[in-house]
Amino acid sequence: MIVQTITSSFKAEILQGVQDILTDTLKMAIYTANANLNAFTTVYTSANEVVSTNYSAGGNVCTGVTITTDTQSGVVYVNFNNVVWTNVSFTCRGALIYNASKANRSVACLNFGSDKSAGPNFTVTLPANTPTTALIRL
Repeated sequence: MIVQTITSSFKAEILQGVQDILTDTLKMAIYTANANLNAFTTVYTSANEVVSTNYSAGGNVCTGVTITTDTQSGVVYVNFNNVVWTNVSFTCRGALIYNASKANRSVACLNFGSDKSAGPNFTVTLPANTPTTALIRL
């Protein structure tokens, strides 16, 4: 089962200064409904990752990473560009965002709510970059 959440290890590693998402390389990997991703996922895994021509194990790099602090609420949130795969064909249920620069440590798990079919392209469209809707917010 895939549970949408920021992982517990990421929260701790941010406080410990282990992960720096502005300078490190974040990636997004895509998974089938059989994946087991949740708050206790600590690192990227290839178990139940989708398999498809033009999809490389480990997924794609997340680009355009920014961190914003909302001066009204004090919420700090992260935004990055939508992640796109081209010329692929697969069925997926969720994704894992992880830090490829730091031993593939997890950041967040995404649950798409239902199986999604990809082909010929697949885009993970991120929510609006606001303190109440951004995917990663603290």
